[in-house]
Amino acid sequence: MSVVQVERDGPVAIVTINRPERRNALNLQVKQDIGDSIHALEQDSGVAVIVLTGAGGYFVAGTDVAEMASMTPMDHVRLRTDLVFQIVRQSSKPVIAAVEGYALGGGCELALACDLVIAADDARFGQPEIKVGIMPGAGGTQRLLRTAGRHKALLWSLTGEPFSAHDAWVANVVSEVVPKGQALSRAIALGRQIAQMPPLAVSAIREAIRLGADVPLETGLSLERRLFERLFDSADQKEGMNAFLEKRPAQYRGE
Repeated sequence: MSVVQVERDGPVAIVTINRPERRNALNLQVKQDIGDSIHALEQDSGVAVIVLTGAGGYFVAGTDVAEMASMTPMDHVRLRTDLVFQIVRQSSKPVIAAVEGYALGGGCELALACDLVIAADDARFGQPEIKVGIMPGAGGTQRLLRTAGRHKALLWSLTGEPFSAHDAWVANVVSEVVPKGQALSRAIALGRQIAQMPPLAVSAIREAIRLGADVPLETGLSLERRLFERLFDSADQKEGMNAFLEKRPAQYRGE
């Protein structure tokens, strides 16, 4: 039986990591199941947004150290232990992390790979890999560098100490902080809101931000402009503007 469960709430798919006895720690099977679930949902035309969460009051407490302890460098290459993070990052549909409890190590990196991160106010984030003789290896240093900046990224990575949802929000690591127990419901509500938007514009905005983050400003502005212009060849642009002028709800088809 898969330890990853998939449910639907209208156009929003909820992918839940259900390994509460290990606080949803990521082992190879969990990573495989998450990746397979997201690939399947990408092919489902009825799904517009994916929410990624954990069962038992936790997001992901880290990567399974017991499984990882004896791995060699070639094991990581052969088993592609970072593949799930790439799948989440490169998903063709928006992915929202709903974080309760812990998002540590690989769990923090999994959340950082998502488009949006909704965190409960008592959630804890962190990159504690240094405490077991290694370092973040699936985006932790680079994602924190690009969101929180060099000094916060080094503080959290070099000490391995966890940081609060509030500190994460101040450092732009999370999108919103909500009361305990409400991360999933808020993530679903945001997913339903995004699902009502024109799919081509959603895709273009995600591409502009994803690719524009790591290039010079002028290159990013050029990319944004080309994506903006391209949308004027879509039926959704015509529908959206006509609906606005006619004061009626728009009916988008992703065309």
